[in-house]
Amino acid sequence: MKSMVEIAPLQVYYSGLLFAPRSSLVRVGYFKNIPWVTMEPKVADMWSSLIQTLEGHTSFVKSAVFSPDGKLVASASLDKTIRLWDTSTGKQCGVLEGHTDFVNSAVVSPDGKLVASVSDDRTVRLWDTSTGKQCGVLEGHTYTVYSVVFSPDAKLVASASRAGTVRLWDTSTGRQCGVFECHRLEVNSAMFSPNGKLIATGPWDNTVRLWDTSTGKQCGVLEGHTSYVRSAVFSPNGKLVASASEDKSVRLWDTSTGTQCGVLEGHTDWVSSAVFSPDGKLVASASEDNTVRLWDTSTGKQYAVLEGHTSWVYSAVFSLDGKRVASASRDRTVRLWDTSTRKQCGVLEGHTHFANSAVVSADGKLVASVSDDRTVRLWDTTGKQCGVLDGHIDTVNSALFSPDGKLVASASNDETVRLWDTSTGEQCVLEGHTERVNSAVFSPNGKLVASASNDETVRLWDTSTGEQCGVLDGHTYFVNSAVFSPDGKLVASASSDNTVRLLDTSTGKQCGVLEGHTYAVNSAVFSPDGKLVASASNDNTVRLWDTSTGTQCGVLEGHSDAVNSAMFSPNGKLVASASDDKTVRLWDTTNKTTIEIIETHDRIKVMKFSNDGMHLHTSHGILQRKSSLHSGGNRELPHTLTHSLYVTGQWITYNMKKLLWLPVECRRSCSALNDTANAIVIGSASGRVTFISFDFTALPPAYLQPSVAVTEGKGFLGSVGC
Repeated sequence: MKSMVEIAPLQVYYSGLLFAPRSSLVRVGYFKNIPWVTMEPKVADMWSSLIQTLEGHTSFVKSAVFSPDGKLVASASLDKTIRLWDTSTGKQCGVLEGHTDFVNSAVVSPDGKLVASVSDDRTVRLWDTSTGKQCGVLEGHTYTVYSVVFSPDAKLVASASRAGTVRLWDTSTGRQCGVFECHRLEVNSAMFSPNGKLIATGPWDNTVRLWDTSTGKQCGVLEGHTSYVRSAVFSPNGKLVASASEDKSVRLWDTSTGTQCGVLEGHTDWVSSAVFSPDGKLVASASEDNTVRLWDTSTGKQYAVLEGHTSWVYSAVFSLDGKRVASASRDRTVRLWDTSTRKQCGVLEGHTHFANSAVVSADGKLVASVSDDRTVRLWDTTGKQCGVLDGHIDTVNSALFSPDGKLVASASNDETVRLWDTSTGEQCVLEGHTERVNSAVFSPNGKLVASASNDETVRLWDTSTGEQCGVLDGHTYFVNSAVFSPDGKLVASASSDNTVRLLDTSTGKQCGVLEGHTYAVNSAVFSPDGKLVASASNDNTVRLWDTSTGTQCGVLEGHSDAVNSAMFSPNGKLVASASDDKTVRLWDTTNKTTIEIIETHDRIKVMKFSNDGMHLHTSHGILQRKSSLHSGGNRELPHTLTHSLYVTGQWITYNMKKLLWLPVECRRSCSALNDTANAIVIGSASGRVTFISFDFTALPPAYLQPSVAVTEGKGFLGSVGC
């Protein structure tokens, strides 16, 4: 498997300079202004403890473990594979395929010759690390197998199952040689003591249980946790057990007496696993608060917090020399950390949790971003944070500027819409919804806000007073979005009840029901003259409706998956539709045919036409039209739209050519374009918000000509697909 440096070396070099910490040798020694980057992203002061990020899995990574010599890491994933990684280069050096369901755990034998893995397919599998070939399938479990471990002499494997059993297997023959009927409830983990005489199990009864491997009898119960125990592990000398629990703590136990001798507290969510360092002086714990924490076992104090994962961390493990920790996460990565580095790498402004949406004001002077951290943040065109709008008590789903840019409306899971004054930060709370609010939108004159909610209503609000002035309560399921007509006289609402409904803003009453879709309607939009509505649905279609009569006047069929949004061109002759099939289609509204298609490589959720109708501004970037309405007649013209400035996967691209590689912590969860500054704003799962602006006239000539449908990975300037 080629590394990213091999695929696009110059772009990665530029990215290395742009995103390296300010005090790093790379930046100090080699950085020079990149002529086509006019605003650089804000970066940390110095390197963190993170050494490498290993990417390749296509789903959550449940566990990672070092080989005894530290040269390899084996990772287990819900993508049904185990992957082997070279720790010196970070390159993937093997994929172990054979499981038919999620792989929950993998472990390397003490001599490094075997990997054992367990899966939801109810099997334990053994693999030869030198060849990558499967050398044994151990069958006998009747339910999901959660964890696996080798005995210290590598002669046995113990596997823990949802059925409440731990089974022992002979690694030389593959035969089952023991069954511990441990608990009536699920067993999350099993671990041998260093001398192989004991096994510690973590069941779903809030205890840790110790078992004698020679007799199969229980010889100890460690009680103290107040919720399920996710894992239990022995210290290297066998004198302690560390247990990780959903009660957000790690507890230390004396194995000779069974007494609790320490509680390690600091995580803010469930602790998934804990492990001792080889010298027993540290414990590393992995948590669903997205962190790995290191603890001093002698004092119980926190030694370091390893931050960087953008989702839950399932497991952590030390290398044999104790100098590194490998962590496996729901963010699909394995990360390697230096345990000796505890430096603060500098504080970057941004959200503290997943960024959900970013939007640019009409004049391009402000950006608003919203997050799971319950805040709305305002940024100026230089990327400087100029306001934190704090008041929501749950996730903020969306935000939108008023037409004059003086207000921001934010919609939240806390059942409110809040109006914020962008100059003062003062808020007005619009209360009335009884479930989460999905979106809020201003009327063209800014005097009204319409909000769509899971309480099956659309509500109208007066922005000057904050008073509710209308309720559309005819939907029978969640309302996903609402939109005003160009003259502000109507609101169209799209619902999971398969309908679009029209609301008269002067009376606050329903004046039309548009029925015909067979699945949830995700969005609706008016034509520029207000005479048509286009609705996008999970039934894979866009439908056109006459607003005066409520009759369906067209079905646009062609997408192979749910359609997320639709948008009319400025002259109303075209409709653009974006789908989960990762295409955008342009349709002729007169004869209802597809005239252009682009493969976007991403699921586009939001888009709008430029004023001249030749560009589509999407939630990922700009798509540029290459033909007019009548070019080539009405036949389908595949791939005749091209990407201009665009964010996809690991890349910022221009004209479908790789421009800048994005580090993991800067990858897109949402994005917005600021046309006035040729800037792109990228919100990330880490909460970070990155601003970069460009001078496209200074780009090398190869970037200035659009590229069409180049295969990923071929040549210096591959396509945008990642």
